Amino acid sequence: MTHSYTKMRPLTLLVDSVSIPPMARGSKASKRRGARRSAAPTSRLKSLKKKIMPNGNKPRTAPREVVDPRGQQQLKQYEEAVRYFQQQKFHKAKEILQKVMAGPGKELADRAQVHLRICEQRISRAAMPVPRTPEEHYQSGVAMMNLGRWDEAREHLLRARRLAPKADYIFYAMAALDCLTGEAESAMENLKVAIDLRPENRYHARNDEDFAFLQEDPRFTELLYPEREGSGG
Repeated sequence: MTHSYTKMRPLTLLVDSVSIPPMARGSKASKRRGARRSAAPTSRLKSLKKKIMPNGNKPRTAPREVVDPRGQQQLKQYEEAVRYFQQQKFHKAKEILQKVMAGPGKELADRAQVHLRICEQRISRAAMPVPRTPEEHYQSGVAMMNLGRWDEAREHLLRARRLAPKADYIFYAMAALDCLTGEAESAMENLKVAIDLRPENRYHARNDEDFAFLQEDPRFTELLYPEREGSGG
């Protein structure tokens, strides 16, 4: 029995027929195409990184500073008030400074408060006429007491006392001023004269907060409550 077979080509020839041409025979153009193919994924990845952040959001820009319009308005008002203050237009400056104190900025509010106090002092000086009579000096003295300007208050009350040495209300006011400034001896003397000139002042002094400085002084109790001493004897 005869066998027929097809003669197979040598293996080496088959490999040569399908094998990739050696790199040495490749053109420069093919090398460049291969380089572009290998670099393409990397370039695409870089572009994606620029467009998409790790958290999936768009790239963040520098945050813009948020400006409070109320703060800007407060600063504008403060500058305007200072201009009026420098022009010695204290009534107008006072009006605007009160608005500044209601603004959100504490530092500007504190500055406005300082200017406001000065405005009030200047206004009070300008508004008050030059005192001439005992009553006018007395009123000026009481006004200065309310502003905490003790030296000016004492000066007016001393002038009022020289002009009206028998006015009980002037001695009473001087006794109150002495208490506010810590002058216990002078306060007792003036209060005693005020009560001697008008006994009703004793009852006023019992409920007057200006005399709190003397509450612990037994002389004060004896002066205001003489009936206690009489009942004790």
